[in-house]
Amino acid sequence: MEQMQIKIKRYCVGGILLLMGSLLGLMGPQLVHAAPTTPMTPTLYFHGAPSSYRSERHMVGAAKKAGVTKSVIRADVAASGRVTLVGKFRPTSRTPIVEVNFLNTRNTNYVTNGRWVRNVVRKLQATYHFKQMNMVGHSTGNLAIAYYLLANSTNRRLPKLAKFVSLGGHYDGVLNEGDWPHRIRLTAAGRPTPMDSAYRRLLKLRQRYPKKQTAVLNIYGDLGNGTDSDGRVTNNSSKSLRYLLAKRAKSYRERQFKGAGAQHSRLHHNAQVDRAMIKFLWDK
Repeated sequence: MEQMQIKIKRYCVGGILLLMGSLLGLMGPQLVHAAPTTPMTPTLYFHGAPSSYRSERHMVGAAKKAGVTKSVIRADVAASGRVTLVGKFRPTSRTPIVEVNFLNTRNTNYVTNGRWVRNVVRKLQATYHFKQMNMVGHSTGNLAIAYYLLANSTNRRLPKLAKFVSLGGHYDGVLNEGDWPHRIRLTAAGRPTPMDSAYRRLLKLRQRYPKKQTAVLNIYGDLGNGTDSDGRVTNNSSKSLRYLLAKRAKSYRERQFKGAGAQHSRLHHNAQVDRAMIKFLWDK
């Protein structure tokens, strides 16, 4: 009788071990092949003045068509600086896009614009908890980004800037507003002469730009009419960005586009520009 009880116990223990082995066998492959979660990296688009998020829609549409994302929201920024998010990121989206929309479209106080950018970043970060982002600026949108970085580049609580695309940036003046064709000269290092007062304020970026963190693509247009400009900004004003941050950027590239489609306000509606940006930002 006692031997029979011992055998029954052995059978029970053996059965339990077999069951556990089967369960572990089923779970094992799932654990081994579980894919790591890819961190979210949103891309924020900033328009120029006077304009709105509508000037960003062509570029965003091109990114969606290329298969970058299906997740696009808008961030409305009131004159008070209050940010309202319109729409929601899809839970599975790793590369969502944000169309930033400054409701006061004629504000040219770049310190204020920089604060608005910070408010957008904070609102998005509090909502979606990402650790890095990309930024795209057109015209004065670039200066909004620049002043955001002047004030916040050392703040480790904010997301890192992974990639930055500058479209038609007027870093050292605008045509007919203190600048004219062939006025600005660049040294071999990219230092512009003369420097206007706005550019001198940006010189602090040479110490404050995120060090070896951000890949930069500087895009500018040339109408080919002898002015070396996109009709609004001279190429050398755009290219003066190099002196501000090339030594601190992770990488720095320039792309010039020519012809009527490279006019200042058409750069964000140019299929060639779209392809260059999509390749740079998302490698598609």
